[in-house]
Amino acid sequence: MPSQTIQWFPGHMAKTRRLITENLSQIDIVIELLDARIPKSSKNPEIDRLTGTKPRLTLLTKASLADPAKTKRWVEYYSYGNGKKALAIDTITGEGIKSISPAIREILSDKLQRYAEKGMSGRHIRAMIVGIPNVGKSSLVNKLGGEKKAKVEDRPGVTLTKQWVTTNIGIELLDMPGVLWPKFDDNIIGENLAFTGAIRDAILDIEELASKLCVRLFSVARNDFCTRYKLDASQLEGASPYDLLCAVAKKRGFLISGGELNTERAATIVLDEFREAKIGRITLEEPPQPKKRTEDKKSDKSDKIETKSEETAVSDNA
Repeated sequence: MPSQTIQWFPGHMAKTRRLITENLSQIDIVIELLDARIPKSSKNPEIDRLTGTKPRLTLLTKASLADPAKTKRWVEYYSYGNGKKALAIDTITGEGIKSISPAIREILSDKLQRYAEKGMSGRHIRAMIVGIPNVGKSSLVNKLGGEKKAKVEDRPGVTLTKQWVTTNIGIELLDMPGVLWPKFDDNIIGENLAFTGAIRDAILDIEELASKLCVRLFSVARNDFCTRYKLDASQLEGASPYDLLCAVAKKRGFLISGGELNTERAATIVLDEFREAKIGRITLEEPPQPKKRTEDKKSDKSDKIETKSEETAVSDNA
């Protein structure tokens, strides 16, 4: 089975990049949405460049589909630094939604105080919502707007133009279309985006994609994967990606004429059940060590060097 290189950057995404920069002066804060199942791969590296130093709130969406322990660590990771804050949210369960407005006001506290001093305390906050396709932007807009104001479908590329939405929490939202970047330098990133539905299935080899997902699930969530499909993990050690997909097809009894395994049907099932968390609440990426701890260690080391230097200076002066 030849390996596919995953890339997807339709024309409207280039337009979205221009819209972000053109509208930046109109907003107070950027709300960046990441998929909680792939918090690293779903972070568009161009967003930082496009939005510059604008205050940022990072939301890890679809939290009910992800591993809660890993999500907590990712929230800590993206919350570190001045003016940075992250929350885990889910528009289906409502998790974290009520925390969005207080978080925004906390980040913008200095700016809001200046508005109040100028008699502008009633001014609405304006926020730009950005993120990759199918990350949940329209669902969040509808949740905060109190009614269905954005078209929502479980496929990428539905929102194609910007729209302003007024909410009942004193925040005006500028909803931007989902945007990827022209080239994924790491194939794993492209695969992760495809696994979670950020890239159109229609342009992909579904059997190859599902085979690779089987490998990843066998690696990061072996018990969940094997339990779901009644597989014996000991018999699948060293199995190829396609063999794992065949094992799923065999256990599910997916056959076509002649008794051959229907791996296409198995591929669709594996992808759908992963995306719906029927296999389990699975996060495909491990969060790095918290930045604070790393920097604290550097600081401790620096303090020791300074202390030693001072001791040396005292000795020299004695």
